[in-house]
Amino acid sequence: MKLMLHVAPGIVRKPIVSSVILETKALINIERAKVDAVSGEIVVDVDPEKCGEVKAAFEEKGVKVVLLENPIIKDEDECIHCGACISICPTGTFHFEGSLVVADAGKCVQCGTCVAACPQRALKLVLK
Repeated sequence: MKLMLHVAPGIVRKPIVSSVILETKALINIERAKVDAVSGEIVVDVDPEKCGEVKAAFEEKGVKVVLLENPIIKDEDECIHCGACISICPTGTFHFEGSLVVADAGKCVQCGTCVAACPQRALKLVLK
């Protein structure tokens, strides 16, 4: 299960991910991170059985957590199935099934590369 972590100023310099791993004993895979001295946005993958406990542990530390059930939305009316998203996606989220482009949302890390590459603007990231 994927979680988007929004780390606010004041706590961004603390070892929050490490603390949550030690507290929950959950395996957490960091799939994408953009962290600077002021704030951070991190996408992590967590075992679904530990997801609730991990989410609560991050929230206790002041982290805003968003569950990414469907991180990418594809507008089927706009998509022309050209495959631009397939060629550019670093995680293999998109693939052809026959002549149609389909998405495996579980692979998406919300990097936005596909959104920028789509000539039809048929892709959108779910932002909360």
